[in-house]
Amino acid sequence: MESIIHLQGVSKSYRIGRFLTPVLDDFDLQVSPGEFLAVMGPSGTGKTTLLNLIGGLDKPDSGRVTVANARLDELSQSSLARWRASNVGFVFQSHYLMPMLSAAANVELPLLLTPLSRAQRRDKAAQALARVGLVDRGTHRPSQLSGGQQQRVGIARAMVSGAPVLLCDEPTAGLDRAAADSILRLLAELSTDGHTIVMVTHDPQAAAFAQRCVELVAVA
Repeated sequence: MESIIHLQGVSKSYRIGRFLTPVLDDFDLQVSPGEFLAVMGPSGTGKTTLLNLIGGLDKPDSGRVTVANARLDELSQSSLARWRASNVGFVFQSHYLMPMLSAAANVELPLLLTPLSRAQRRDKAAQALARVGLVDRGTHRPSQLSGGQQQRVGIARAMVSGAPVLLCDEPTAGLDRAAADSILRLLAELSTDGHTIVMVTHDPQAAAFAQRCVELVAVA
């Protein structure tokens, strides 16, 4: 099966003051469509950098990054922005929900830049909320939802555009075990539905929900 995510010989360093700090060195990775991949490793080993490269938020110093049939390392910033809008969704540890908006309106936000009508946007948002088990919480504001429910809204927002790739950065941090496991079961179900999921986590119990785990180590 052809990979939906393919990194070849990727290297990335960051300059901190006078020092150049490498975080990825000649790194290769392939992820199949519909795979649920966990990424683990100590702080500073490039886990978030890896997500940023896959999501087109950053570019490698060298190497190839191919995601959903696009060579991200060759695209301009404007082309990357258009590509991200339809190909990748981000789920963060902090939900970044707009507190004054309802759950449905928060989910609808990524669709405001599309040519969809208002009715179509609302329909898609309702479908996404239903998929994450919040069909009856659309009118609730974030403050009226539990932490786990807020994260489900964040997942619904990430998937509402139909993006095939979901990138999750510590999506269960700060949740109790029951709420965390509920989120992880949902991600596993979305993978079964065909979404490709790359999840950064420090939690071995979270990684156990994934089909495969990659552990990053510090660049020597």
